[in-house]
Amino acid sequence: MPEKIRKRLAPEVFGLPVEDIKTGFYSDKYFVRAREILKKDGNSARVLMQVFARKPGVICGMDEAIAILKVGAEDPDDLVIRGLFDGDSFGSKETVMTIEGEYSTFAHLETIYLGVIARGTAVATAVRDVVEAAEGRPILFFPARFDGYETQQRDGYAAHIGGAYGISTDGQGAWWGGTGLGTVPHGLIAAYGGDTVKATLAFDRYMPEEIKRIALVDFNNDSVGTSLAVARALQGRLFAVRLDTAADLRDISVRSDSPGSRGVCPELVISVRRALDENGFNRVKIVVSGGFTADRIRRLITENIPFDMVGVGSSLLKEKIDFTADIVMVNGRPGAKVGRAYLPNPRLFRT
Repeated sequence: MPEKIRKRLAPEVFGLPVEDIKTGFYSDKYFVRAREILKKDGNSARVLMQVFARKPGVICGMDEAIAILKVGAEDPDDLVIRGLFDGDSFGSKETVMTIEGEYSTFAHLETIYLGVIARGTAVATAVRDVVEAAEGRPILFFPARFDGYETQQRDGYAAHIGGAYGISTDGQGAWWGGTGLGTVPHGLIAAYGGDTVKATLAFDRYMPEEIKRIALVDFNNDSVGTSLAVARALQGRLFAVRLDTAADLRDISVRSDSPGSRGVCPELVISVRRALDENGFNRVKIVVSGGFTADRIRRLITENIPFDMVGVGSSLLKEKIDFTADIVMVNGRPGAKVGRAYLPNPRLFRT
């Protein structure tokens, strides 16, 4: 079979603030001043810049970084840019990108392109970790409320690159054509007097048929009873129930009083699954959410807990993968600082 053609997102996708990037508004001041000094001194040194991280991960933000170089450099056509593709895995200290050109024309961009790679890679790596932990069960990307809205497009794209099944906002899907998924929120249930059945029936009444009916069933801390009540009310239209019991609460169906019996614990998931099956609702799926991490997902799978999907939130924003850029060649000769050296990588693609 012919090799799959790999494409990058066009610079226009990112809606970059081009003039601010060119002036150095978002750049560390020493890079802006370095450019000014080189220009005034007539220093036209041609360099090879090398980018790497000390931790392994899943690269994301490469397309945006290349876009920043293309719109922000003084002579972008003169730059030779090579990099991995978004979604590629990389190792510790592996070169993920090189930029070759006259340093004074792109020195001011280092802060920005390193930042977008760092953010995107951190999110994509965290998502890939939970996707692998879930062993084929879909992961819903739910951290929008834990950061500023202006991060949504970049984070949603990184979640997509990392393998998330769904996102929660349309903003998160803007770069790749995704749309937000959503269940019935606690606020809607509260607006119907705490009656989950009424709220879910209203959702069912007014939302298009193609939107899956997923009921949030922890409002009254009776996930078993509420799951059955909603399943009966929707008469076969219920796709799933979402368990979201707070970490400091014990659902009334849970008999154990151990430290691990609070929140969405194994006993709760088993109880809901058993109740649904015994009452003829075996086709209704179970979504678990509320403080889930890759390790917690792995424990559920190890214990054969019957869940179908996972909503993961703030833990996906806690990964940190910092990138470093070094000049390693100057005018065709080695020029790296002590402790660094040019590390060619045949996996890099020229853009």
